[in-house]
Amino acid sequence: MNRREFGKISATATLASFLPLSGNAQQTNQHQDHEAVMKQAENLMGGAKLKIAMLAYPGMYLQDLVGPLTMFEALMNRDIHLVWKDKQPVKAGSLVTITPNTTLKDCPDNLDVLFVPGGLPGTQQMMEDDEVLNFLAEKGKTAKYVTSVCTGALVLGAAGLLKGYKATSYWNTLETLKVFGAIPTEGRVVIDRNRMTGGGVTAGLDFGLAIVAKLRNQTYAEAVQLYVEYNPQPPFNSGSPATANKQAKKFIDDMFTPAAKSLHETALKTQQRRG
Repeated sequence: MNRREFGKISATATLASFLPLSGNAQQTNQHQDHEAVMKQAENLMGGAKLKIAMLAYPGMYLQDLVGPLTMFEALMNRDIHLVWKDKQPVKAGSLVTITPNTTLKDCPDNLDVLFVPGGLPGTQQMMEDDEVLNFLAEKGKTAKYVTSVCTGALVLGAAGLLKGYKATSYWNTLETLKVFGAIPTEGRVVIDRNRMTGGGVTAGLDFGLAIVAKLRNQTYAEAVQLYVEYNPQPPFNSGSPATANKQAKKFIDDMFTPAAKSLHETALKTQQRRG
């Protein structure tokens, strides 16, 4: 198998690699076996090639991006664009860098998914970055789904893409969505027409499965869930302000309330500036 053939398999058959193969496939026949599997599952995987653009910006939270990306990569027949102003690596968190593969200028139109992750300090900077906001506003006009996870919703709001829509965000920034005319709505994943927003950080996994079901179908999304063995059983019931114990809640409140207030002030300034 030459490099070109292997690249084709990797790009188009991520999920097919775990679906049942007939017979004892040899490595030399891998291409044909993958094609046979994909043909057998045409009713699950059919449709035009998907165009997915994920904003990858400095200061974003790594899991906000990687959670949905994990689900998107399990799709077949798709192009995933990690989009930024240039193709230089950007820092996600303190240790890991992400390398964009598409610039804002070269991002295609008529996207199937336009996605924005959250995270500090990146969210605040993006809400003040007119180049980014103008890009989102323009691509959002024709995108089939306009989406976010965590505080990425505030960036969508700043771009004018959530006015009149129900949306969610990280729990202690939820009310800030009102600044942009959105309707704050609690929920792991909130869907209002073609707007899909996920709550904080790990909600990106739920969001990813929900949108895979929209892009393909529920059975395919369930297969992806099994593929990544997403079967959450957290050791504590502290993943929501409604269930967290008082001491844990106070600790996070004390730590992040100043940042939430700063985001709110930036939102007010952005809305006043951009209208």
